[in-house]
Amino acid sequence: MNFPLRNMHAMPNSESEYGTDLDAAALAYEQLLAANAEPGQDCPAFDVHLLGMGGEGHINSLFPHTDAVKETQRLVVAVPDSPKPPPQRITLTLPAIQRSREVWLVVSGEAKAEAVAAAVGGADPVDVPAAGAKGIERTVWLLDEAAASQLS
Repeated sequence: MNFPLRNMHAMPNSESEYGTDLDAAALAYEQLLAANAEPGQDCPAFDVHLLGMGGEGHINSLFPHTDAVKETQRLVVAVPDSPKPPPQRITLTLPAIQRSREVWLVVSGEAKAEAVAAAVGGADPVDVPAAGAKGIERTVWLLDEAAASQLS
């Protein structure tokens, strides 16, 4: 695929100029997104946001019942205590994901079937973050048979 370099913006990691200052890294990335947005917008419009999902329904670094998944304003936040490695990171929030024209979720395995059913069934995103992953025009769930086994 041929993507214009101006459309690619790597998130800062612990080896960046921000080191372990997660709040500074999140703010810097949010400002980078704003600088590349259309005039009057605080974030570029994403064409597609491609997501995987964890067994408890997490997407990006948005884990159930955390401050990050409860965020309603910021586009990028610090995650100082991730239950998955690395324990310290930054993440795009649900408001950022929801600025995508399309959201695609790719999920496989029976261990994720319950979370898939809950998310598709309209669970609260605080409980099952994947339930909040919605595209402006379209949301696509790409599931294997095992992941879809609890859908009716």
